[in-house]
Amino acid sequence: MKKITALSLFLFACVASSASAQSAADSAGIRQAALDYIQGWYAGDAARMERALHPELAKRIVNTDSLGRSRLDTQSAMTLVQNTRNGGGKDTPAADRREDVRILDIYRNAAVARIDASYWVDYLQVAKWRGRWVIVNVLWELKPRP
Repeated sequence: MKKITALSLFLFACVASSASAQSAADSAGIRQAALDYIQGWYAGDAARMERALHPELAKRIVNTDSLGRSRLDTQSAMTLVQNTRNGGGKDTPAADRREDVRILDIYRNAAVARIDASYWVDYLQVAKWRGRWVIVNVLWELKPRP
């Protein structure tokens, strides 16, 4: 009987620990960072974009030329904030603005989320940094044009 009770307590502790790693507050913080990022872009709101990003963020895309050579293009947090300040996605028609956020995984202070935006998909790596969730990396792909 003691073995069953000890095993039950151990399993309960594991489940409780796992659940606390994915709290409602953490999910809300991750979602808010993602929404500040994409809605800030569409609105041209540089302050909102900056709030969403870690200062050392890297946003990357793999581009392949007509000869099949690939290169990795990168934007820094500062470049992304400046591009947002310069108008960002303000010229994206309201009917085309998508901001579908899905949290794919959370483990302790790390998370991965996906945004299906107007003409691209962003995969966000998000970290709890100084008590709040911020985006530290973005890997993105353009959607095929119809």
